Amino acid sequence: MPRPVPNRLRAAAALLLLLAGCASTGPRTPGDPLESFNRSVYRFNDVADRYVAKPVAIAYTKVIPQFARTGVRNVFSNAKDVVITVNDLLQLKGTNAASDAARVMANTLFGGLGLVDVASMRGIPKRNEDFGQTLGHWGVPPGPYLVLPFLGPSNFRDGPGRYIDTFFDPVWYISNVPERNVMVGLRLLDNRANLLPAERLLDQAAVDRYAFLRDAYMQRRVSLIYDGNPPKSKDDEFDDDLDDPVPTPAPK
Repeated sequence: MPRPVPNRLRAAAALLLLLAGCASTGPRTPGDPLESFNRSVYRFNDVADRYVAKPVAIAYTKVIPQFARTGVRNVFSNAKDVVITVNDLLQLKGTNAASDAARVMANTLFGGLGLVDVASMRGIPKRNEDFGQTLGHWGVPPGPYLVLPFLGPSNFRDGPGRYIDTFFDPVWYISNVPERNVMVGLRLLDNRANLLPAERLLDQAAVDRYAFLRDAYMQRRVSLIYDGNPPKSKDDEFDDDLDDPVPTPAPK
C-alpha cells in the first residue's frame, strides 16, 4: 500500500498551490510577485508578535537569568548542529561535516547535551546550513519571496526546506508529545528573545520594515548559500568600475 501523506506535508502543498494562484495579483516588486499577499501576512505576524510573542519574550529575559538562557540556547544550538551536519553531507562538504559532527559529539558528551558549548571553547567553528541552502547549493532557484504565518520571511525553496529539516532535528524525535511541544515552544521563545536587541536597531533604521526585512533576508540567504562569497552580479561589477580611479593622462 502507498504510504499516507503526512498532514503537515498536505498543508504545505495546499499553501503553495494557494500562493501560486495569487502570484498574478498585487504590486510587482522583483523577486516578490506576492507582495500584496505577503504584506497581509506580515501585518498579521506583526500584530501577533506585538501582543503575544514580544511581551512573553521580554518577560522571559527578565525572569530567567542570563546563564540559564545561555544554557537553553546552547542546547538548541547543539540540536541544530545535527541538522547542519546532515546538510553538510548532502552538499558533499566532507571537511565541514566532520567538524560539525565533532561539535555535536563534544557538546553532547562533555557539555551536558549542549548546556555548555565545549566545542567553541576548543575552537571548533559554528556553521549555518539547512535544507534550503542545500537545494540552493545544487542549483534550485529560490522562487518568489514568501512570508509564512508566524514563521516570517522565506521563499518557495526555503519554506519546504524548513519542513525537510524537521526530519533531521532531534527535538522532533522526542516521543512524549507534550514534552516535545514544550521544547518546540521554548525554542521559539528563545529565538524571539534573541532578536530583541536587533529589533531596536531595525526600528531606528527602517522606514518600510517589510521591505527592509525582505531585502535583508534575500541577501543573507544568497550569502549563506555561497558561504559568504556570492558571485558578483553585473551591477556589482559596474559599481567596481565606478570605484576605480580615473587614470591621469601622461603629460605631453
